[in-house]
Amino acid sequence: MLLKVKVKPSSGRDEILVFKEPDYMEISLRAKPENNEANLALCKFLARVFEKSVDAIKIIQGKTSKRKVLSIEGLTEAELKERFSR
Repeated sequence: MLLKVKVKPSSGRDEILVFKEPDYMEISLRAKPENNEANLALCKFLARVFEKSVDAIKIIQGKTSKRKVLSIEGLTEAELKERFSR
């Protein structure tokens, strides 16, 4: 599944700020946008949220931008909606 993400690095905590169906999220991260720290933190955070391995999450567009497109292996649109409809 492809997921569009807007990242807000250097924030107070790691959290999902906004989820808009079907595939958009805004996420704040404590990590700084230096030395790939925010990208690594984003992948680890989403791996915890979606209960996937870090290797299942790939940044396919926007590695140096706040707006990114990620590929998450093994995640369906139905699972994504179910997780955030609670």
